[in-house]
Amino acid sequence: MAKINVVCPHCGGVNAIPVKESYAKAACGHCKASLLDTKPLSVDAASFDRLLINDERLIVADFWAPWCGPCRSMAPSFEEAARAFALKAQFVKINTEEQQHLGARFGIRSIPTVIAFKNNRIVDQFSGARSAAEIIQWVRRHL
Repeated sequence: MAKINVVCPHCGGVNAIPVKESYAKAACGHCKASLLDTKPLSVDAASFDRLLINDERLIVADFWAPWCGPCRSMAPSFEEAARAFALKAQFVKINTEEQQHLGARFGIRSIPTVIAFKNNRIVDQFSGARSAAEIIQWVRRHL
């Protein structure tokens, strides 16, 4: 059976899990917490790089800032979209005020900007607020 590496959102441990169409349950082999948690992770540079290097799923990164109105209005849609992809994609939030070097590293010129990464490479991106349905449709194209 094919396996995929997944980084635990709770402890950062790397888990090799069988590839399935859907998952009823999945627990981290290190901390025993559920791997089905879909809440987007707030990440810093170190945890983001750990995900990019070790997690074989699609990584969907929202570059945002607390003062940005469109960023705040899109946040609930981003969380709703994340719920549709348990163990299929990892959604993360990168606060560009706190992680300015990450914004610079990926050439973020406007926010919100969402970038999809696969195998440590950018596969697509968009700027501007979108609805949950639009984000879901966009993510599905890259799975």
